[in-house]
Amino acid sequence: MREIHVIGIGAGDPDQLTLQAVKALRSTDVFFVLDKGEVKSDLTQLRRDMLDAHLPEGSYRVVRASDPERDRSAGGAAYSPAVGDWRSARADIYERLITEELGEQERGAFLVWGDPSLYDSTLGILEEVLARGRVAFGYDVVPGISSVSSLVARHRTGLNRVARPVQITTGRRLAEGFPDGVDDVVVMLDAHQSFRRYADQDIDIYWGAYLGTPDEILVSGPLAEAGPRIERLRAEARERKGWIMDTYLLRRHPRDTPPAPPGD
Repeated sequence: MREIHVIGIGAGDPDQLTLQAVKALRSTDVFFVLDKGEVKSDLTQLRRDMLDAHLPEGSYRVVRASDPERDRSAGGAAYSPAVGDWRSARADIYERLITEELGEQERGAFLVWGDPSLYDSTLGILEEVLARGRVAFGYDVVPGISSVSSLVARHRTGLNRVARPVQITTGRRLAEGFPDGVDDVVVMLDAHQSFRRYADQDIDIYWGAYLGTPDEILVSGPLAEAGPRIERLRAEARERKGWIMDTYLLRRHPRDTPPAPPGD
């Protein structure tokens, strides 16, 4: 039976590949890469650099396909259907690649930025392909160092504070309101800098873009002060490279603790 590795490759630093990831790379015959176009060609090159660093030349094949466009203008009730359509279009591509490019006894691999379990669609798409029943394969998952882990490591801080929860959410959700009962919030996939609506609150931000790459940018400090700088650096970086991948941690300062009930 065909076998697939879903390999988390970290946030961008080749040194963040785990030993388990390197072992999976070395057992792979065919690597599938979705090409996001010329603007993001350096993302494809980072993957090739990782392969070149760990695998003998000629020991594997790379098969590329064009990544389908997603309707990023869809909002509100149309957002989830638009994402579903995009994932199904990707499933069509995955199914074709596995059927036509992977031999019955070969192992293929998808190289996933960060960790495959955190805001990534690969696992869901593979399940959709299997559910169609037109091609059979097994797959395993190799965890990676997520951008969240990389972010807090680079800022030399933790995700949570003692006995306190932390929540990971999206910019779209943050724009709807700060999560109830949580003072430490990691935000991903925020194209609109939703942190701006909280600039008048007592909140620190730890922000990072292109984590683990030579283009890495880090900013931290009180949101009211750091926010405008982040907006400027983000706009400049996006203009320079044509794309940006960033994430951030918002840390709200402790509010007054309510008095304990009588008798406690």
